[in-house]
Amino acid sequence: MAWLVTKWAVTAALVVALSEVAKRYERLGGLLAALPTMTILAMVWMWVDGAPAGKVAAHARYTFWYVVPTLPMFLAFPALQERFGFWGALGLSAVLTMALFWAFARVMRPFGIQLL
Repeated sequence: MAWLVTKWAVTAALVVALSEVAKRYERLGGLLAALPTMTILAMVWMWVDGAPAGKVAAHARYTFWYVVPTLPMFLAFPALQERFGFWGALGLSAVLTMALFWAFARVMRPFGIQLL
């Protein structure tokens, strides 16, 4: 149980630190957010917890494919925020991301990449 609490604390501390940096320095915050920090941390936790190498590798591979359809959200959100405010833009961006993910998954299926 202590290990689980430690993982939560470290992970939460990284998220809070990132948000604090982003509040003060937009570019640095964006750069740090763009780094695959959470993915790397997840792979570290998986490895430390004894996950097989293939499982960790599969996590990295699927993360790559899941990132692709999420990228347009980062362009859509600023434009949507001007028109619909923060919460509206966040909701519409989430819907856009889900739609793009669904479409991307269908496009990738014939190439043997099963995302859904």
